[in-house]
Formats: sequence, structure tokens, C-alpha cells
Amino acid sequence: MKPLLAALTIAIAASQAAAAQEAVYLVRHAEREDASPDSKLSAAGEARATRLAEWLGPAHITHIYTTELRRTIQTAMPFAAAAHLSPQQSPAADSPGLVARVQGLGPHDRVLVVGHSNTIPDLLRGFGVRTPVTIADSEFDNIFIVVPRKDAEPVLLRFKY
Repeated sequence: MKPLLAALTIAIAASQAAAAQEAVYLVRHAEREDASPDSKLSAAGEARATRLAEWLGPAHITHIYTTELRRTIQTAMPFAAAAHLSPQQSPAADSPGLVARVQGLGPHDRVLVVGHSNTIPDLLRGFGVRTPVTIADSEFDNIFIVVPRKDAEPVLLRFKY
């Protein structure tokens, strides 16, 4: 957890005044139980969601967004409960709409977005990240942190948890 705080503090301090929020955290949902369209989390996924909550504990997140699918909602729930926040749902197919909602938040907000391997790269591009990002089907442990900057490309940090 200390690397997260140190890296984020440096990124925020090094950036100019942000036009939007302080930071946007993006994660893919945790491991799913099966390949059905609205699968719930597996036992491994539930354990990962708990680790995510612990990892994000000191992040001072103010808003949480998930898609309408159970696996994203269940991934967010341990952190949401610990942070006393209610996740808001946004359709998985509407990345531009979610980007607009997040960018409309205040300058001191920090946001968690739980998405999918195919939506996280689109969302990162929507937040101005030019570096191409791919997430393999077997990857569930990435945390992307976007730190907006007023007159430059945002800072992108990528961690494993």
C-alpha cells in the first residue's frame, strides 16, 4: 500500500492543476465463476475483491462506478462497504458516457471504475491516455491510475495487486 501512496502523491504533486478529478482508478472485475454472460465471482474472485479493498483503503476514493454486470458489482462491494460508498452503475457499452460522468466530478474527487478487459482500454483512451493498453483474458490483477493534468497528457500508473 505504501508504493501506491508514494506514487500517487508524486504524480499529483508533479502534475499541474487538474481540469477534472485528482485520480481515476480503473480495475478489471475479479475472476468469474463461469463464462455465462452475467457470471458471479468465483471464490478466487471474491478473495481478489477483498485484496482490492485492502489495497485501495488509503486511496481516499469518493465515487465508485461499475457496469451492470454482477462480476463488476461484486468486485467493488468489499471496498464500497469499507469506504461507505454506493457504487453507481453505468452500461458497459457506454464508455463515452462514463468518461463524461467522471470528468464532470469535482477537482478533489477520486474515482474507482470497475470494468472489463475490453472496456478498460477504451476508458483509458477516453481519459486521454495515449499509451495502448491490453488486458489478457487471464489478467485480473491490474490497477490503472490516471492522474489528469490541465495542459498535458495524463499520468498513467499501472500496478499489480
